[in-house]
Amino acid sequence: MTVEVVNESGVPVDESALAGLSRHVLDGLRVHPLAELSVLLVDEAAMTELHEKWMDEPGPTDVLSFPMDELRPGHLSGGSDEDEDADPALLGDVVLCPAVAERQARDAGHSTGDELELLCTHGILHLLGFDHAEPDEHKEMFGLQAELLTSWREKRGG
Repeated sequence: MTVEVVNESGVPVDESALAGLSRHVLDGLRVHPLAELSVLLVDEAAMTELHEKWMDEPGPTDVLSFPMDELRPGHLSGGSDEDEDADPALLGDVVLCPAVAERQARDAGHSTGDELELLCTHGILHLLGFDHAEPDEHKEMFGLQAELLTSWREKRGG
């Protein structure tokens, strides 16, 4: 699994932790081991530009997902562990804004690192086709997000 994390935000971030989390999420969802993912951290000006251009909404946001290939988790596509000859794919880009994440973390009473992990997981789930517009979708996506974050934190010993 190739995960590239690029920090252009000007804010110190644990890039290796975000890469490890991303691999954990993709492995947990049985995404092809040769899939590629990019995680980009940007400042508020860059995030504002992306948010306005692609979502037609003002101001910065916390996370945006830009899917590339139609890649789905193994358990959703009917794939199985024996489906090793499936083609790997470029999953897409998750764009995070640490400045927005920092404010949200403060409001939620946890660390910026925890907030960035939550947002990264959320962004990856969107890349894989999950959504939360409808109540049943919301329940599934946020439940899976919580499970993945819990297993990641247990794996890291905290």
